[in-house]
Amino acid sequence: MQALRDAVALIAAVAANGVIGRHGRLPWRLPEDLRHFRTLTTGHAIIMGRRTWESLPHALPSRQNIVVTRQDAYRAADATIASSLEDALSRVAYPPPAFVIGGGELYRAALPVARTAHITEIARAFEGDATFPPLDPREWRETSREAHVHEGEQAFSYAFVTYERT
Repeated sequence: MQALRDAVALIAAVAANGVIGRHGRLPWRLPEDLRHFRTLTTGHAIIMGRRTWESLPHALPSRQNIVVTRQDAYRAADATIASSLEDALSRVAYPPPAFVIGGGELYRAALPVARTAHITEIARAFEGDATFPPLDPREWRETSREAHVHEGEQAFSYAFVTYERT
């Protein structure tokens, strides 16, 4: 189990109220977070639920795209299909860690086996229908924080934060 845990990382942008999505989309526009996501995940496997996959325009380049779904006949161009998180992890062919990128149900399934969580903490609440599970401070410790301010119509503070399981 320890080898599996060391190979799994969570990555998410999370609003102050735990929201990560609304109607299959991000409720904010934060290009800096998308660049951060690309930098961290390029060259690795990304594991996502079907709805997250369907929110993307195409497979994300330079990454192994793995889609978890219970739909037996589901097909996804340029992606590997898996029936569960465990099945997805068994199909990872890229170097560790494998990044779980959403949605909420898959984050909850991956939380017990993840070693690292890369969270963009957005210091503003947003309306949404998908949430990120809280990280128990008795099990996770912050190891780095990089604070930023997003200017524009939707001005807010945010930080790229890394947590490690204790």
